[in-house]
Amino acid sequence: MYGSREDIQHNLKMFFIDGVSFMPSMALISVTAVIPFFLDQLGATTFQIGLAPSIAFVCGLLTQPIFGVVASKSTVMHKTFGKILLLQRVIFLTFVLLIPVLSRSNSLLILCFLVFWGVFNLFVGSYSVFHTPLLIKLLPPEKRGTRRGIGFAIGSLLGVGMSALIPLIVNRIAFPYGYMVIFLLGLFFLFINVFVFLNMRQSNDVEPNEPMGLVEYLKQMPISLKESPKLRAMILTFMFLAMAHSLLAYYTLYAIRELSATEMHIATFTSLAIFSSAVAVIKTGFLADRYGPRITTTVAACLIIAAGTLALLTNSLNFLFVAWVLANISNSSFHMSAALMMGEVSPSGKLPLYVGVFTTISMAVSSIIVLVLAPILENLGFTPLFATVLMSGLLSLTINLFVLKKSLAKSDYV
Repeated sequence: MYGSREDIQHNLKMFFIDGVSFMPSMALISVTAVIPFFLDQLGATTFQIGLAPSIAFVCGLLTQPIFGVVASKSTVMHKTFGKILLLQRVIFLTFVLLIPVLSRSNSLLILCFLVFWGVFNLFVGSYSVFHTPLLIKLLPPEKRGTRRGIGFAIGSLLGVGMSALIPLIVNRIAFPYGYMVIFLLGLFFLFINVFVFLNMRQSNDVEPNEPMGLVEYLKQMPISLKESPKLRAMILTFMFLAMAHSLLAYYTLYAIRELSATEMHIATFTSLAIFSSAVAVIKTGFLADRYGPRITTTVAACLIIAAGTLALLTNSLNFLFVAWVLANISNSSFHMSAALMMGEVSPSGKLPLYVGVFTTISMAVSSIIVLVLAPILENLGFTPLFATVLMSGLLSLTINLFVLKKSLAKSDYV
């Protein structure tokens, strides 16, 4: 099913390069750091700056079913995905090359950026419905974690190096050309990433996906939940972890408002997040290959329980740093485990559908929790934040041990 030994080794190299090339691009084209500074220097309003992450979320969610349909009809998924990524990145490259012309008017440049950024993120809807099925279809279970984890860890460390270059570029190259260089450097890594998928190898005996139209795909989303106890158990287990991880941004807000954190402390938060994630993906990949993704999900839940408990019981910046590290390790383990778990839950032919259902529910619930907690934290302080984190971890762990484990009892990983 996975092809010859040579094919598997080749695809292992490709997934390794995928991690190495993708992570630095996320540091250079960062919606939480680089883009807000870029827009702020253009004189954008707070609303316009806030639009950037909102557009990223909404556009990716809207197009996911469409790309799920495309994935279901694709017979050579890696080439289809590579072409989608190539088009996405060529479109954004067009904007970057137009920056010298558009910069004659700041308002025009802001508007064009938001439009091109929206188009770029429309293609993000393809990521999960293509990437996870490819991982499951092209690599055997015992080889999906370790090599890929090392690749993402190296990519994360490269991202640290790229982040260090950003202030040097911005300070030495006149605005907006410094940002043009930063975006081009990010696109350089993204085009390498395109090469990865165009050059994967697919065996002729890989089980094809079940082709669906858009209406059928949307109809099958609730039906798949009804028909698959494994999918329901997986979604519940991961949904509560996703809720806990979606609240990570509030940790730094708590540090600033309650513990008088300085800019240096916030920089420490960023560094700890990157390094802990790099360590986490290696360890998660190794444990998943050896013991299965359910065990790594159990570990992720225990870590988030520890993070919530520590933050609740202490009022110290140093202990918050520890809770932050635990939560970030859990977050990285969550993302890798989710992709690997899908191979245990979904029939091969329905992978685009099952991944779409899982991602849609997890993202929707997480975004609602973030919005609901905001006014609560404003009025009641941060105790509800860490109580929610703790309860989410406990619920995930309970469902994992008593529902998901039973659902996967017939699997190799129990």
